[in-house]
Amino acid sequence: MPRRKKTPPFEEALAELESLVETLESGELPLEESLKTFERGVELTRNCQKALDDAEQKVRILSNESGATEPFEREQ
Repeated sequence: MPRRKKTPPFEEALAELESLVETLESGELPLEESLKTFERGVELTRNCQKALDDAEQKVRILSNESGATEPFEREQ
């Protein structure tokens, strides 16, 4: 069974994701390598989204503890 790569910190994951996107957009990878790169990108995207969700939850908790009741709104 293949070992999963250790989850990198958010900033490192984002930098790796940006690099993968550039590589895929170049169109120079063979199909198999493109698929592996895409899979890694999906994994990093999920990890980054989880980190953002966790951070948002912490902000909500801290805001509620300090008496603020205004929910955090994401910019679109």
